Amino acid sequence: MKITDGALVSLDVKMYDTQGELLEQSDVPLQYLHGHEDIFPRIEEALTGKEVGAHLMLQLAPEDAFGDYDADLVMLAPVDDLGGDVTVGLRVEATGPQGEDQCVFTITDIADGKVVLDGNHPWAGKRLRFDCQILEVRAATAEEVEHGHVHGAGGHHH
Repeated sequence: MKITDGALVSLDVKMYDTQGELLEQSDVPLQYLHGHEDIFPRIEEALTGKEVGAHLMLQLAPEDAFGDYDADLVMLAPVDDLGGDVTVGLRVEATGPQGEDQCVFTITDIADGKVVLDGNHPWAGKRLRFDCQILEVRAATAEEVEHGHVHGAGGHHH
């Protein structure tokens, strides 16, 4: 079966930076519903028409992956405002720098009683290479299509 809209696709995915360093790989196959914006559009477009066993290697510019780095999403906050153990790399939820809805921030630095909170995705602003191996393609169930996402073994679990 070829990958078309409404197909459930299982992939083995590896993501690399431009120097070829492995950043992330799937421990279990990534499953998505093709045509439902579950993955990056450029990858979905490249997978269209492919079949089980096909291998795809694709470079994505920042705007096609995790977006450009936005300096406006970086802010300082008193370390005391966060309470508990505060360490570099910790992810916290806080009100955005412009007072917008809650955002997830990563603590990138701690100094002089302040923390640097970065609301950018860790790979924002980076060109990335994705290596995908197609493991399975099947027709999605009516329930998966209706809900717009993959259901695990045994059906609906939410």
